[in-house]
Amino acid sequence: MRRLCRRSALPLALLAGTALWGQDVKQFEKKVTEFSLANGMHFIVVARREAPVVSFRTWVDAGSAHDPAGSTGLAHLLERLAFKGTTSIGGTDWAGEKKALDAIEEIQDRLSAERSKGPAADQTRQDVLTLQLNAAINRAAAFVRPNEFPAILESNGANGWNAAASHDHIEYQCNLPSNRMELWFLMESQRFLAPVFRQFYEEREAAVEEQRARVEANPQSALLQELVAAAFEAHPYHNPGIGWPSDIAELRPGDARAFFEKYFVASNVTIAIVGDADPEETRRLAERYFGPMPALPAPPAPHTVEAPQRGVRRVQIEALAPPLLAWGYKRPDQRDPDDAVFRVMSLILSGGRSGLLYQELVQGQRIARDAQTIPAYPNARYPNLFTFVVGTGRDHGVEESGKALDGLIARFQAQKVDDETLNRARSSARAGLIAEMDGNQGLASLLPAYRAAFGDWRQLFTSLAGLDAVSADDVQRVARKYLVPSLRTEAYLTPPAAPAAAPGGVRR
Repeated sequence: MRRLCRRSALPLALLAGTALWGQDVKQFEKKVTEFSLANGMHFIVVARREAPVVSFRTWVDAGSAHDPAGSTGLAHLLERLAFKGTTSIGGTDWAGEKKALDAIEEIQDRLSAERSKGPAADQTRQDVLTLQLNAAINRAAAFVRPNEFPAILESNGANGWNAAASHDHIEYQCNLPSNRMELWFLMESQRFLAPVFRQFYEEREAAVEEQRARVEANPQSALLQELVAAAFEAHPYHNPGIGWPSDIAELRPGDARAFFEKYFVASNVTIAIVGDADPEETRRLAERYFGPMPALPAPPAPHTVEAPQRGVRRVQIEALAPPLLAWGYKRPDQRDPDDAVFRVMSLILSGGRSGLLYQELVQGQRIARDAQTIPAYPNARYPNLFTFVVGTGRDHGVEESGKALDGLIARFQAQKVDDETLNRARSSARAGLIAEMDGNQGLASLLPAYRAAFGDWRQLFTSLAGLDAVSADDVQRVARKYLVPSLRTEAYLTPPAAPAAAPGGVRR
């Protein structure tokens, strides 16, 4: 097998830093204060006093995989509604606004009831109710102070505030000067205690358009959506993280409220605070602002388990875009002992221009314009896909690229990777994780993620050691075990077929 590189390109200082992390876990623990409130909400506080700033990360252990059947898109919609405010922030008069919001739902109930009649529905009545609904939405909008919640944060020096939803979790982040910590506790706790899902229907429509844009404007996103829909028949990884358009269009505020009340409970939330934070003062603020949340049991995880795959699955879509192929191989979740092997293997295959895919398919055979692997798709909490994505080169089709990729995988399985290549991939994987840990914001994201997945944030350091332990034998074993046709789902994006010619040479 071709050697993938000559020498690691990682700076010596960075390599030294990665080693230091492994040696100083006990020293790191001295900076960590960890506690749970009586209601079950968990806090991880890391004191880094070098600069007067603090990074906050609120981690809710539920994502789009927890969306109820027929209501996909709820987790993503709650991300969009994250900063719409509370009963005291974001509106001019909560009592009046609530009446206006209730009026919207009363009209929406009547409109939904009429539509549910199917062929017997009165179209004129639907049109009238739609006009009334739009007018009610406009009346409610008159109470809104747009973007007041983030404006308060920004006026106090906040940056990096954001919300994100994946299949596995929802998270909220914010960086603030350390002398504004109490402001964050006040506002974040109110988002849990007194949220208002204002402008719901405007955000719902925006989510539908976002889904459409992702599929129509991004061929790779469209292809990967088809890939997971074919690969997972039962598990909710089958669904797009943003939801199916027909589901999104029917979501109601009551659906969002039910999801919120089920999953945004204190025992299902971890908050990481990294930076210039005094642990005792942080605990006092946590008790004062989040302590009033009720103690409720954590919700159950999705119980559906994907049945074993019995052979290759294939799906093909047509689009006016360069051809693409995506192959996904079933693999175990991130708690599996081989997770580190998948991560290292991914870097061996597609770690930039020295990766095997680029060297063979792009530079060598010139059959592809680009190629990459995704070690865990669409997320890693549950069994997922080790995924190859190959953009076909000019004058080459997806069938030809597929044969080339199949041959490459066979050669990868047949011969062990050399030590130099393995060391480069392990160092790159480790350095990437260390780089995240070095910044307050990255560390604040990693700590609750590892606690949610493994029950202990210390698994973050265990994973570093796991990367170092990956051997050439491990890579070959995992490639032979999992990169096999019986575990493969294939998705292809091809140009539309040319219309058939009618007799006389005229195309229909």
